Amino acid sequence: MGPGTDVWPQCTSLDNPHSRECMPAMIEDEDPEDFDHLSETKFAKPPRNGPPVRHSLSEALLVDTSNLKSPKGPLSPQNVSCVFLPVFRSGSCSEIGPKPYMEDEFICVDDLQQHLHAKPDHPLSGAFYGVFDGHGGVDAASFTKRNILEFIIKDSNFPNGVQKAVKNAFAKIDHELADHSSLDNSSGTTALTVLILGRNMIIANAGDCRAVLGKRGRAIELSVDHKPSCTSEKMRIEKLGGVIYDGYLNGQLSVARALGDWHMKGPKGSDCPLSSEPELKEVTLTEEDEFVIIGCDGLWDVMSSQYAVTIVRKELMVHNDPGKCSRELVSEALKRNSCDNLTVVIICFSLEPPPKIEIPRSRNRRTISVEGLDVLKGVLHHV
Repeated sequence: MGPGTDVWPQCTSLDNPHSRECMPAMIEDEDPEDFDHLSETKFAKPPRNGPPVRHSLSEALLVDTSNLKSPKGPLSPQNVSCVFLPVFRSGSCSEIGPKPYMEDEFICVDDLQQHLHAKPDHPLSGAFYGVFDGHGGVDAASFTKRNILEFIIKDSNFPNGVQKAVKNAFAKIDHELADHSSLDNSSGTTALTVLILGRNMIIANAGDCRAVLGKRGRAIELSVDHKPSCTSEKMRIEKLGGVIYDGYLNGQLSVARALGDWHMKGPKGSDCPLSSEPELKEVTLTEEDEFVIIGCDGLWDVMSSQYAVTIVRKELMVHNDPGKCSRELVSEALKRNSCDNLTVVIICFSLEPPPKIEIPRSRNRRTISVEGLDVLKGVLHHV
C-alpha cells in the first residue's frame, strides 16, 4: 500500500509463526569492541519462565487469509505464494535516570481487539504503541497516554482515513490540554505513536522522540527529530515570527513541535512557532522487517540508531526477549551518561528470533598488478 492510502485489509487472528530467510550483513557504524559485554550469539526460542515483560508477549497474526484463492491442482513451491503475517509482541523499560523526577510515559497495546473488547469480526485487528516525553510537569504526557488511542479510534475518519484520524487526534489532545482546568496548561509533551493495522504501519511524531526500524540488521529511521536547529523547522519557526536562542525555541524549549505548552502558543487554530502537528510516515511491513525501537530523546542523545539496532538484534538472537533488550538499551544509555529520563519500547514482528546473517564468500580471486603494487608501496612509504 502506497503512502496516503487508507484502505485496510480485513483481519483475523491466526496462530502460526513464520520463518525468515538470511540476507547479507549490514555495516556497523560503531566500534565492534563495544559489544564485548554482550553474550555470544545463539538462537533461542521465546522465553517461557523468564521474568515478566511489561505489556508484552501477547500475539496477533493480522492478515485474513480466508479470501486468498487456492491455486488449481496440487500445491507446489511454484504455485504457492507466501504472505508475510506479522506477529506483534513488545517489551518496555522506563527509568527516571539522573533527573529528580519522572516525566516520561508510554503505552503498549499488542492486540487492539482485546484491548478495546471488540468483536472478532471487527476491523480493529492491529497494535498500538507510543512514547511521550513530558516537560513542565507530567500532566501533558499522562493525559496523552490515557487518551490518544481513544481519540484516534473514535475519529470520524477512522478506519478509512487513518492518517487524517491520527492528525485529528493529535490536534484534539493539544486543544484538550488547553481546556482542562485540572491540567497545568504550561505542561507539554512530545509524542510518537505507532499504529499497525495488518501489515500497514503509521508512525506519527511531534518532537524529538524517535522510531527506528531494524531491517535485517540495518537501522532505518522512521521519524525526524524536530529540533529548533533542524533546517526545515528553523525556516518554519522564523517565518512565523519565532526565534531560536542557543538551540532553544524562543529561548525556552528544546523542541520545535509538542502538545500542550499553551503558555507559548497563541489562540486555538492559529499558526505559531511551536507546532502540535505530527509528521507522518507509512510503511508496509515485509519479512525483512524484524523489529521497531521507539524511545525518548534520553536514549538517542547518547546512542546512534544503528548501534541500538545492533544491540537489540544481537540480544534477541540470544534470548528472544524484547523486554530484556529494552532494559539493555536503557542500561547502556546510563553507562554513556544520559542526563534525562529513559523510556524504550521494542516491538517485534515475529515469534522467532532474528536469523543469523551469513555473508557469502566470493569465488572470485582479487589480484593487483605490479604497477598497482608499486603505487601502493609509494603511498605507504609516505604515510
